[in-house]
Amino acid sequence: MNILLVEDDPQLSRDIGRYLTGAGYGVEQLDRGDWAARYLPDHLDVIGCVVLDLGLPYLSGLEVLTCWRSQGITTPVLILTARNSWQERVDGLNAGADDYLGKPFQSEELLARLEALRRRVEQRGQPRLVVDGLTLDETKQQVSNGVGGCESLTATEFAMLRLLMQKAGQIVSKQQLLDATYDWQEEKNENLVEVYIRRLRKKIGQERIRTFRGQGYLMGER
Repeated sequence: MNILLVEDDPQLSRDIGRYLTGAGYGVEQLDRGDWAARYLPDHLDVIGCVVLDLGLPYLSGLEVLTCWRSQGITTPVLILTARNSWQERVDGLNAGADDYLGKPFQSEELLARLEALRRRVEQRGQPRLVVDGLTLDETKQQVSNGVGGCESLTATEFAMLRLLMQKAGQIVSKQQLLDATYDWQEEKNENLVEVYIRRLRKKIGQERIRTFRGQGYLMGER
């Protein structure tokens, strides 16, 4: 798999690039946000995942990510954030990021996160799931409502919605949703689930995912 690394710190970019290349990945490197915004749409056939720093020159990482998602690009994106900035993480997730990693970090952790993203994209079962008038297309990573409305999903949105639809009629806990989306993560924060549930509700309708306080979430009839 080829990775697009967008990082403006020359030393960090070199270190990450060398490590990922040694791990068997192809790595394309950019150090400006405006270049990254234009590069990915033209190379979707060769880029399998993006590592995106939020503090980029000319166009911020958040603006770049928002631009990609507005074009329907669903390539998995892992954002690099300040270690203690929860709001920065939330902003990135709301913009469509699939995972985040706080600086400074260990190269082994970055590799594990990327491997988890790759597995979530590759591990797909039946091509379509249908629940409550919604159809989840696993080959296109999209959800449609049957009347012409179609929404593209990020890898994490897709994984969570897929689990909710697979378990239609059952309450799915936050921990189950985290386990389905984060194969390897030191910090499995349940607040992340709330962020993604809000994003999914905006795409499929508030009423389709019901909250059972203290228990979890449910789709379909109980």
